Amino acid sequence: MVSTTPDPHQAVDGRPAARPDGPVRIEAHGIDLVPDAERRGRPRELFSVWAAANVNYLSLVIGGALVLMGLSLWQAVAVIVVGNLFWLLTGLLAISGPAAGAPSEVITRAVYGIRGNRVNNAVTGWLISVCYFALNLAAAATAAFALVEKAGITANTGVKAAVVVVVAALTLTISVYGHALIVRLYLPITLALTAVFAVVGVAVVDHADFGYTPAAPLTGTDLWATVLAGVTLTASGPLSYTTSADFSRYLPRTASAKAIAGWTACGAFLPSVVVCSLGALAATAVDMTDPQSALAGILPGWFEPVFLLALVLGTVAINALTAYSAGLALQAVGLHVRRTVSVLADGAVAVALTLYALLVSDFLDTVSDVLQLTVVLLGPAMAVYAADILLRRNRYDGHALTDETPAGPFWYTAGVNWPGALALAAGVTVSALSVNTLYTGPIATALHGVDTALPAGVAVSALTYAALMRRSPTVRAARSDD
Repeated sequence: MVSTTPDPHQAVDGRPAARPDGPVRIEAHGIDLVPDAERRGRPRELFSVWAAANVNYLSLVIGGALVLMGLSLWQAVAVIVVGNLFWLLTGLLAISGPAAGAPSEVITRAVYGIRGNRVNNAVTGWLISVCYFALNLAAAATAAFALVEKAGITANTGVKAAVVVVVAALTLTISVYGHALIVRLYLPITLALTAVFAVVGVAVVDHADFGYTPAAPLTGTDLWATVLAGVTLTASGPLSYTTSADFSRYLPRTASAKAIAGWTACGAFLPSVVVCSLGALAATAVDMTDPQSALAGILPGWFEPVFLLALVLGTVAINALTAYSAGLALQAVGLHVRRTVSVLADGAVAVALTLYALLVSDFLDTVSDVLQLTVVLLGPAMAVYAADILLRRNRYDGHALTDETPAGPFWYTAGVNWPGALALAAGVTVSALSVNTLYTGPIATALHGVDTALPAGVAVSALTYAALMRRSPTVRAARSDD
């Protein structure tokens, strides 16, 4: 397959290219190819997109949870740094967006085939995105409930349901307007959240015990088991973004791949490490089983409403990205609906799941369980995608990727690329056998409870894919295209 360069003045079907989307216009594109004439922006814009999405309540919860798991402060900080290094993979995946002019949901047709990718998008794209949407929406709603109570309104079931719907509506408005609005909004959101969390940081540092160690420090196998579980919990954030090309695909195809990867990874890594570390520091001074109430006890009284608003804003920012990608995933499954419709459908499902999480189940337990279990699937999925980018040297033919017919190069065998499917299955299987969270897999049992699901799943899936795809005609063609 020889990569083609599209006419910058024409869309995929030969019609004149549409006027580029603006922040006050609903984005016209879904999973279709973005013509060169509509490419815009610079890689550095990605920093604020990812930074705004990672100054959030969930990061505080994760940081506090690491100390609650029995780690000392500095052990928790080390785990936070290592777990967040997986944002480097998110940055790597982002470089495929400008190369193809398409979102991740389409680029992965090269990995799984046209039909196989529909299944991939249904599970790793749509289902897991909606679950994350619901978890983050629950976090935002919890902070919003406290604001409602401060306003003198009792947060009964009806009020809680209304608050969830309002927060979801704000989130979905950003997602529906799409890429241009996200890029425009997220810089001021980043600045506002940074200012708020700077105040939080001062209060937390003032109360924190920098020499904190648990009463019964973990040692030996118990320590390693907890460290690996903590890394998995922390890494669940970056691993959930196998869709980072969605937000880079409007950049010109000539944009620096290193800059795209760097700004994406740094934009997410730096705030994630800082906010997670604040959660760990806070856990040395207050009970982080209820982070919101605990932090309210050490913040100035006048600042608490500002902090609660920041929690809502940060979670709206991360959820707008999640809903945006979930909408693209629903289109890529094969549903012929406009992106706006698919985003709203995702929102409706997420609201239902959120109400269940808030009114029926325990939120903190749900967060921990879901984040750790999704790594069983998301780690291998991200590794296979990253391996494909490296094998092809990031050379993707956007026009060929939009060809869903049996004559297209990515139809493979009956619409499925079996090396991709087998590599993912192998990674997920090994990961599932190695997990120790809601259940203990046989490999984890043999290792005395040490959970190696993340490294095992990533390594097996990537190596299997590389071995099976090295001689693929589409990979050979991409590598030989100079």
